[in-house]
Amino acid sequence: MPKHGKKYRAVAEKIDPNVKYELREALSLATSATSPKFDESVDIAVRLSVDPRKADQNIRGSVVLPKGTGKKFRVLVFAKGEKEKEARDAGAETVGGDDLVKKIQEGWLEFDRVVATPDMMSQVGKLGKTLGPRGLMPNPKTGTVTFDVKQAVESIQAGKVDYRVDKAGIIHASLGRASFSAAALEENFHALMKALVKAKPASSKGNYVKGISVSTTMGVGVRVVYTPN
Repeated sequence: MPKHGKKYRAVAEKIDPNVKYELREALSLATSATSPKFDESVDIAVRLSVDPRKADQNIRGSVVLPKGTGKKFRVLVFAKGEKEKEARDAGAETVGGDDLVKKIQEGWLEFDRVVATPDMMSQVGKLGKTLGPRGLMPNPKTGTVTFDVKQAVESIQAGKVDYRVDKAGIIHASLGRASFSAAALEENFHALMKALVKAKPASSKGNYVKGISVSTTMGVGVRVVYTPN
């Protein structure tokens, strides 16, 4: 078991794991044990009433958080010709084609997000075993396989987060940083939940959102009361 500091234990003692807290209080509790030396991420876990083994319930998508993520991403774009220039002008840190495929195959992974134009996917597909497990494989459902590379890169830097239900039926995503105001975190929360509710498959029965918790990178999980709008 990892050893936690006094601040963490003091916060943990305030939180009843059997109680669901109103969003503002849950966020306040979750961020109260953060270190001033490290601006931790504020994360959310949403348990949905879906079976990821069924194709129509394997929820995946993306949403631009209105208050951003608080992080600048190193975006890599697979493109050629005029799309290469478009990507660089939009702020992509690395742009290329076959040369980048080879570089990644050799072990280079100095990037946080990946975008590809559709005509490059036959080459990018070779990187499935490398990018897939890291959640970096471009996908049309998250807007990262597109000829509109300018929009894709700008959306990522503006605060786009990708989400995908895991094997347990849970969505994990970031809501921003611990330094964000409560109002900013709440706005991002509602934007994400609106996107998830919109993505509800017709075949999902019963109570779609089964549970929500928020926490910081190294903090305590806090359950959240949620009432759909």
